[in-house]
Amino acid sequence: MIGRRHQVALAVTALLAAAAACQNHQRQEAAAPGRPAPAVARSFTLVASGDVLPHNAVNDRAGYDAGGTGYDFRPMLSGVEPLVRHADLALCHMETVYGAAGTSTGGRPDVMSPPQIAEGLAATGYDGCSTASDRALDDGAPGLGRTLDAMDRAGLAHSGTARTEAEAHSVTMLQAGPAKVAHLSYTYGTGDGPLPAGQPWAVNLIDADRMIADARAARLSGADVVVVSVHWGTEWQDAPDRLQVDLAQRLTASRTNGRPDIDLILGTHAHVPQAYEKVNGTWVVYGLGDQIAGEMFNDKGVRDSRGNESTIGRFTFSPPTAPGGRWSVTRAEFIPQTYDLDAGRVIDLNEAIAQGSDLEGVRDRIRDVVLSRGAAADGLAMGD
Repeated sequence: MIGRRHQVALAVTALLAAAAACQNHQRQEAAAPGRPAPAVARSFTLVASGDVLPHNAVNDRAGYDAGGTGYDFRPMLSGVEPLVRHADLALCHMETVYGAAGTSTGGRPDVMSPPQIAEGLAATGYDGCSTASDRALDDGAPGLGRTLDAMDRAGLAHSGTARTEAEAHSVTMLQAGPAKVAHLSYTYGTGDGPLPAGQPWAVNLIDADRMIADARAARLSGADVVVVSVHWGTEWQDAPDRLQVDLAQRLTASRTNGRPDIDLILGTHAHVPQAYEKVNGTWVVYGLGDQIAGEMFNDKGVRDSRGNESTIGRFTFSPPTAPGGRWSVTRAEFIPQTYDLDAGRVIDLNEAIAQGSDLEGVRDRIRDVVLSRGAAADGLAMGD
């Protein structure tokens, strides 16, 4: 097991899950020695960003930043590092699979990533990534295995794909301040990559009944908060499609003993930012957008700058007011960002504008889409 997550079998008892959770998140480990535990649980913050889709041009930039020997993705992510690192828990979405050490291409053209991307994400402060996507099997089971192996070496938790059936029937549990957070991940499909023969469990596919059952099992295993990442939606469409809306309604309506089974839904895949919405009392991000991607062309074959725009969602969870109650989101924010193709950097748009960059139009376009389904009335705000 790696230090910043626990793979807790879905069938284990809550007692065993609680024991496993004693391996504290790295941020808490540094502060714990010699300090008494607080008498009352405090709030925690969770940040989540969109698709990491490093095309060859992005990988070439990481090679340049490494001085021509290997790949270094840390400079590319340095603009969002303060935001990511200051959160109690930070989640990303790894869309591509990794090639062998020191390589960036293979399998489907232009989408195989060097394994050093996992090191860059971990160094930036990310704790884990969802990995269920339509590209998860671009290089079959070997590519999937290389990806998860590299993430393990980097100390980056993962959810949504599996090397073994036992791993597939486990839940990724992370520590976020005082709370245990289960991270589940699913995709609408696997693109051109069929499920490996004899391994139908290799990639989690969208199935509402299964997703609800997994969320309930995660809760029984000790999760205070259940976060579900979903790779869904129609590419290049700002608005959520019917599948997204219907699935969000069903997942957020599911309850056990009056308590919602799922506490937050994070969407990826559409390549563009989509709306945030509070559905049945639960926040749903229909699409975070692509955090890292090369030059993007839309479904009409036209270069589309929206493919390099995204948001980071930031949610503050406060502890329940009564035993057995829900950890509730008491503050919901989004931070608009873009990937600068020329500079090879992820840019926090608020910070860039404050420093004099003429990017108000980009920021405002993202803001208008994010708020297009009335989230401002439910308290969503653009954060700093």
